[in-house]
Amino acid sequence: MSDNRTTVLPGGTFEAPAYHPRPPISGTWKVFNSLLWALLLPGLMILGAGIGQWVLWIGVVVMLSAIVVAACLIGGAWHRAGAATLASVSGFALTLFAGPAMYEVYMKTAGDPVAAVVTEVTNEHNRRGADWFCTVEEVGGDHKEHELSEQQNCFGQANVGDHVEIRKDPLDLLAPRLPDSPDQRNTTESTVDITAGLLLLTAVTVFYGGQRRRNW
Repeated sequence: MSDNRTTVLPGGTFEAPAYHPRPPISGTWKVFNSLLWALLLPGLMILGAGIGQWVLWIGVVVMLSAIVVAACLIGGAWHRAGAATLASVSGFALTLFAGPAMYEVYMKTAGDPVAAVVTEVTNEHNRRGADWFCTVEEVGGDHKEHELSEQQNCFGQANVGDHVEIRKDPLDLLAPRLPDSPDQRNTTESTVDITAGLLLLTAVTVFYGGQRRRNW
């Protein structure tokens, strides 16, 4: 923002307005500020994706809020429309992959193995295609039943009567997960790799937008 001031001279005459340009933003502050946003915004997207595996609507609110802030900050305040578009697209894709990646890694590493038997498998066709649901019953204890969807790795790979080893959340916040079938090898690793790539792309785009911001 420039500063124009008009001075009244003795005798009632006016002096030409003085122009005081806004001092440029220091390079160190710009790097720090850009880095801060590059860590904060993708971090909120990851956080929202994780929360969405527990409570969907809360996770959606956090994810969309982070994407909107990124678009407004980069495109509006920093005047970098191209970077804002790329950050929004990559950020949205990040939220789609981050949730399943976090869920799969968590259940595979921290989930408690529990023996169960498949009691029902249904395939509800709709406009999107197949929509699988599996009902499993724990073998021991109180024979607790769980209805699992594709989100919990039910893709029709299990048949009624199959004995499987499900993974249960120790905190009992997330639904159990069915084991991978032989043709699902390395799917978790691929999901994690895609998530890491989108996370890096989003963070770099935000940082670039901050570094290339136009003074206003």
